[in-house]
Amino acid sequence: MDISPATVLLLLAAAAATFPGALTQPSQAMAPAPPGPTNVTKILEKAGQFTVFIRLLKATGVASQLYGQLNNSDNGITIFAPSDSAFSALKSGTLNSLTDEQQTELVQFHVIPTFISSSNFQTVSNPLRTQAGDSADGHFPLNVTTNGSSVNLTSGLTNTSVSGNVYSDAQLAIYQIDQVLRPQQVFDPRPPAPSPAPSVVKSKKKSHANSPDDDSPADASLAPPVVGPVRETLSFCFFIASLVWFYL
Repeated sequence: MDISPATVLLLLAAAAATFPGALTQPSQAMAPAPPGPTNVTKILEKAGQFTVFIRLLKATGVASQLYGQLNNSDNGITIFAPSDSAFSALKSGTLNSLTDEQQTELVQFHVIPTFISSSNFQTVSNPLRTQAGDSADGHFPLNVTTNGSSVNLTSGLTNTSVSGNVYSDAQLAIYQIDQVLRPQQVFDPRPPAPSPAPSVVKSKKKSHANSPDDDSPADASLAPPVVGPVRETLSFCFFIASLVWFYL
């Protein structure tokens, strides 16, 4: 039986209506895109109001250090990010007066090389160790105190509070602060401790009068005079010789 093309088209249309999707390819589920590497500056850019801190992070190279730490190790990081208004509150010209090394230390002072969740501030040990260096001898002290849900920070020169949670995951925590944390080592360095004075060893003088075994030469001032006895001996001999000559 001959089937006309029109009949074939009608049959295909009926099949499509009866079994929708029978003539289409099966769809494949899209896998979720893998998360990108953690980038602190992009997180701060998305949050806004951290323009100056972002510029310092990039200029000092700390941004690259944080990128490597977060994406190549399991070490957690906590960042106290000063807002733009915090930098505006500094005395005019403060940042420009700092050397490159001091600017790096200033940025690193806002970075803690451990992850601190908002619920762990009450149990941290003071002083916190920052990436700026050791907190011993008052160089980079940073202390945390809590009062209920309030978290306060002090550097010895700056007292401020955490005013917001910018970002948090299992490895990175970023908190907003409204004052720049000024480390003493940068803004008020302490003079180095004076070195101890050298000890003076007093030589003990030996008493020549009480040291019979002393082989050192006798002091001329202590030797008995010899001129008088010799002169008297010579005079006596001369006297005896005169008497002998007289009687002979």
